[in-house]
Amino acid sequence: MKTWEVKLPLPDNISEDELKLMLALKLYETHKLSLGQAARLSGFSKRAFIEILGRYQIPVFDYSPQELKDEAGL
Repeated sequence: MKTWEVKLPLPDNISEDELKLMLALKLYETHKLSLGQAARLSGFSKRAFIEILGRYQIPVFDYSPQELKDEAGL
């Protein structure tokens, strides 16, 4: 995995930790990061990150109805 250092001017009301969390949430939601990768980026455990996903109404599993049928063998 590449490591990048990005410097951004942030408003005083946004902390570095909040920015990391928001970035991790969006990258997970858009399937750019796995659950584990997003949790690490945000600085939370997988379990805590799953709870945070729920607060932001981001599904942990994002399968279409057809994908669910295929997985279930129906």
